[in-house]
Amino acid sequence: MTDAERRWSLEESVLVDADRTTLYGLVSDLRNMGRWSPECRGVWVRRPPVRTGTRFVGFNRRGPFLWFTTGRVTKARPGEEFVFDVGVLGLPIARWGYRFDAEEGGTRVTETWRDLRTGRGGGLASLLGTVFAGTNPERRIAVNREGMRTTLARLAAQAATVRSAG
Repeated sequence: MTDAERRWSLEESVLVDADRTTLYGLVSDLRNMGRWSPECRGVWVRRPPVRTGTRFVGFNRRGPFLWFTTGRVTKARPGEEFVFDVGVLGLPIARWGYRFDAEEGGTRVTETWRDLRTGRGGGLASLLGTVFAGTNPERRIAVNREGMRTTLARLAAQAATVRSAG
């Protein structure tokens, strides 16, 4: 697969019966990612709550593959948008984001992913993704799409629990 054929971004969305503020609060508490994501097993944040510039460490696993990422929150706009970049060994890997749009019946949550393995170091970062995470560039879109759908479904389920408890 050439870089011209490679998909560099993806988005998935779900309509959730919850308000934007509640959903933003769940997503921006990065420690929740270990509950929802099929890859992320946990996130360590030195000083919650997170805001733009907050750094964190993610611990990930898929099958026999274990790896960690370092991250930094790049946008934290309550009720609107939450975005963070992740990398490995100082190399940029991906930008993940969540948008929250009010719709009839709740909030449309859109999860976005952009591959940052470009330019200088991009080849090494892609190789590390294959070695440590077990996903080569050809499979990345399918793996991420499935993971995003799972993450959003689990977020929606937790939002329903929060709503019924409130």
